[in-house]
Amino acid sequence: MELPQKFCDEMKRILGEEYEAYRSSMNERRRFGLRVNTAKISVEKFEKICPFAIKKIPYIENGFYYEEGAQPSKHPYYFAGLYYLQDPSAMTPASRLPVEKGEAVLDLCAAPGGKATELAAKLGGTGLLVANDISSKRAKALLKNIELFGVENSLIVTEYPAKLRQFFTGFFDKILIDAPCSGEGMFRKDPSMVKAWEQNGPEFYSKLQREILEQALPMLKDGGMLLYSTCTFSPLEDEGMVEYVLSLDERMELVEMAGYAGFAAGNPHLIGSDNKEIEKCVRMFPHRLDGEGHFLALFRCGKERQRHLGDGGNDVRQSSHGRRGSHDRRSGMRKEEQELFEVFAKNLNRKFACEHIESKNGMIYYMPEEMPEVLGLRFLRSGLFLGEIKKKRFEPSQSLAMALCAEEYQKVINLSVDDDRVFRYLKGETLVFGEEDTVETGKQSGGYVLVCVDGYPLGWGKLTGSTLKNKYHPGWRLL
Repeated sequence: MELPQKFCDEMKRILGEEYEAYRSSMNERRRFGLRVNTAKISVEKFEKICPFAIKKIPYIENGFYYEEGAQPSKHPYYFAGLYYLQDPSAMTPASRLPVEKGEAVLDLCAAPGGKATELAAKLGGTGLLVANDISSKRAKALLKNIELFGVENSLIVTEYPAKLRQFFTGFFDKILIDAPCSGEGMFRKDPSMVKAWEQNGPEFYSKLQREILEQALPMLKDGGMLLYSTCTFSPLEDEGMVEYVLSLDERMELVEMAGYAGFAAGNPHLIGSDNKEIEKCVRMFPHRLDGEGHFLALFRCGKERQRHLGDGGNDVRQSSHGRRGSHDRRSGMRKEEQELFEVFAKNLNRKFACEHIESKNGMIYYMPEEMPEVLGLRFLRSGLFLGEIKKKRFEPSQSLAMALCAEEYQKVINLSVDDDRVFRYLKGETLVFGEEDTVETGKQSGGYVLVCVDGYPLGWGKLTGSTLKNKYHPGWRLL
C-alpha cells in the first residue's frame, strides 16, 4: 500500500523500531467486527444462536470478529437489532467510558451511531442519551441505528457544539468525543482516506478538535467523565489534544482505562512534554492487535471546577435550558388522541405513563423523565416515537416495535429464522398464515400484530383472517 512520505517519516518517529512491523501490517487483510446489542440479548445467548462463525475480540466484552464472507448485514438478526457492525478498534471508546444507569450522556460526534448505540445499551433505557452530529444527512443514519437498537431515551440533535453549550452547561455525567480527525488509522480500511489526508491533514483537524473541546468541557458536570478519541496516529491530534484539555481546566485529570496486551501507552515525548500522566492514554496500532488505528484518553472533572478558559473568566454555571427534568409537558395528547391510543394500548403488556406522552400534530412521543427543554435546538427526534394518529386510528411506529420485547405485546407472530417468510416480510410482502402457524390473538381479533424472528421483534403487520398486511418500515426494507 502506497503511503505519503511525510506520513511515513512521522510514523517512523512515533514507532521507532516497530515501524517495519506497522508497514507490513498495512498489506494484510483487515478484520471485521460486530458488537452485540446487550439491551436486547446477552452475549452468551448470542454466541449460541449466531448463525455464522465468530471469534471473541479480547479487549471488547461484547465484541466479535467475523469472516468477510459472512454477510451479517443481510441476516434477519441484524434487522432485529441484535448487533452492530463496527471496526474492532472503533468499539473501544464506548467500552471504556464507564456509563451508569440513570446518567445524562452526550455523544458529541455521534453519526452513524456505532458508539451511541453502545452508550444507550449501557444506560438500559434509563437516564438520557443526547446524540449529536452537525450533518443532518449523517444524523439521519444515526437516527435509524438508534431506532433499530430499540433506544427510547434519546435526543437526536444536529447542532454545532457552541449551540449545545448554551443549553447544556454543567448537564452531562459523561461525554464521548470521537473527534473528526485526519484518519491515519483508517488508511488500510479505506485507502481513499490517504487522498483526504493529503488535502486536510493533522494541522487542519487539530484546530477543529480544539474548538470542539473548548465547547464540550463546560457541558460536563463536576465529577463527570469525558472520553476523547480519534482514529489517527498524529501526536498533534492525540497527545497534543490531551495536553490542551489539561491546560483548559485545571480540574481535569487523566484516568487509566482497562488495558490489553496489544495496547500502547500515550507518549508525552512525541509532543515535547514530560507529563507522565499522558501515559495513561491508549494508542492502538494494527501491527499490535487485530483492528485498525485508534487513540483514547479518559478524563475526570474535579469536584470543584474553578474556571474555564474561553468563558471570559466567568464561573461556569449550569444553564437554565439544560436543567435536568425541566421539560414542560403541557403538549400532551388531546382527549380524542388519547382514546385512540388506548384502543391500541389494550394489547400492550407495558404501560406508558400519560404524563410522559406528547402529541406533536398527531405524532405521538414518549419522553424520558430526564428530557430537558429543547426549544431552539435543531433535532430529528426527542424520546421514543410511538406512532401517528391517522384517519381516526392510531398507527404504531417502527421505532415502537423495536423498543418492545415480544412479551410486551399480546398479539405476536413469531417466525423461525429458517422460515422463508422472514425475508419476504423484510422485503415488504404480504404474508399468509395457516392453521399450523401460532398467532397469539390477544384481547382483540385482527388488528396490529408484532412480527418477530426467534422471539425478537422486526416490525408490525396488520392481520385480517389469515392474511398479514405488511407494515414493515418502507425505508428499511431488504432490497
